[in-house]
Amino acid sequence: MQKRNSTALILTLGLLSATSSLSIDMYLPGFPAIAADLNTTIPQVALSLTSYFIGISAGQLFFGPVIDRYGRKGPLMFGVILYFLSSLGCALTTSVNGLIALRFLQALGGCAGMVINRAMVRDLFPPSETARIFSILMLIMGVSPIIAPTFGGYITSGLGWRYIFVTLTIIAAIQLIASWKVLPESKGPDASASLLPKQVISRFWLVLKQPRFLTYALTSGFGSAGMFAYIAGSPFVFMELFDVTETEYGWIFGANAFGLIFCSQVNRYLLKKYSSKKVLLPAVAFQFGSGLLLFLGTVINIIGPISTFILVFLFVIMQGFITPNATSLFMEPFEKNTGIASALSGTMLMVFAGLSSAAVSYLHNGSALPMTAVIVTFLLGSLLSLSIGVLVRGE
Repeated sequence: MQKRNSTALILTLGLLSATSSLSIDMYLPGFPAIAADLNTTIPQVALSLTSYFIGISAGQLFFGPVIDRYGRKGPLMFGVILYFLSSLGCALTTSVNGLIALRFLQALGGCAGMVINRAMVRDLFPPSETARIFSILMLIMGVSPIIAPTFGGYITSGLGWRYIFVTLTIIAAIQLIASWKVLPESKGPDASASLLPKQVISRFWLVLKQPRFLTYALTSGFGSAGMFAYIAGSPFVFMELFDVTETEYGWIFGANAFGLIFCSQVNRYLLKKYSSKKVLLPAVAFQFGSGLLLFLGTVINIIGPISTFILVFLFVIMQGFITPNATSLFMEPFEKNTGIASALSGTMLMVFAGLSSAAVSYLHNGSALPMTAVIVTFLLGSLLSLSIGVLVRGE
C-alpha cells in the first residue's frame, strides 16, 4: 500500500472512529440552551444521551454480523447516511422526545464506523502492524474529546445549540465522501455468514469463547471502564471537594487526555523492539498499582488535589499502551468473524463504561471514595483478566 494512500486511509478511519466522542462531547455544553429552547428540563435532555448510549450498544451488535455477511463498504455507507440524516433531524427537531429518538438513530448510524474501522485494520494490515495502526487511530480519537466540549461551547454561545448538529451533519458529509473515495472494500460479501438469528448467536458465542478474545477484550474493556469512572466522578471530586475552578478542571482533563495520546504514540516506537504482549502486561500492572494507591490514599485520607491528580494521570495514560495492543491481540485470531469480534468488544466496552459510571453515581456519598473504589475494582478486573489469560490459558 502506497504511503500516501495509507495516510488517507488511516485519517478516514480515524475520522470515523472519532464520531462517538464528537457526538457525545460536543453537545454537552448546550444542555441548558436545549432545555430552554425545547421547553423542557436538563434531566429530560440528558435522556438523549442515554438513548445515544443504548443506540451505540445495540448498533454494534447489529453491524457486526452485517459486515461479515455483506462486506465492509456497503454497510458503512448506509451507517454514515443514517448518521447524516439523523444529525440533520436533531438540528431541526422541535421536541425533546424527537431529540431523544433521533439521537438513538444517530448512534445506530455512527457506530457503523466504530465497528468497521477495527475490522478494516484487521483486513488491510498484517498482525505485526495492527497495534501500531491502532496507536495512530488513538491519536485522532484522543484529540476529539479534548476539543469537542470547547468547540461545542463556542458554537452554542455564538450560533445556538442547533448548529452543533449542523456541524455534525457537515462532518457526516465529509465522512461520506472520504469513505466513498478513499476506503477500499477490504473484504467482500460472504454468503456463508448467515444472518438467521440462530446462526448469528452461534457465531457470537464462537467468538466469545475464544480464549485470546476474552482475555484481551476484557483487559481493555475493564481498563476503559476505570477511565469512565474517573470521567463520571472527577467533576465532583476536583471542583466540589478540592475547590478547583472550571478552568483548572479543564486543564486537568486536558492534561490527562494529552498524556494518554502521548503514551499511545510512544507505544508505536516500543513496538519496534517489543511485542504487544510484552508491552501490555507491565502497563496493566502499573495501571492497577496507580489505581490501588489512589484508592488506599482516599481511604486513609492522606492525599489531596495534587497527589490525586498525579495518581489519576498515571492510571489514565496507561490506557494509551493498553487499548491499541489489546485491540490488536483480540482481533488477531479472526479472519472470518472479524465484524462479530469488533462488535462484541465495542459492546462490552460500552456496557462496562455504563456500569462504572452508574456505580459512581449510585455510590455517591459526598467523598472521593465512590470514584476511587470503582476505578480500582475495574482495574483489578483488567489485571486479573490478563493474568488468568496469560498464566493459566497460556495466551
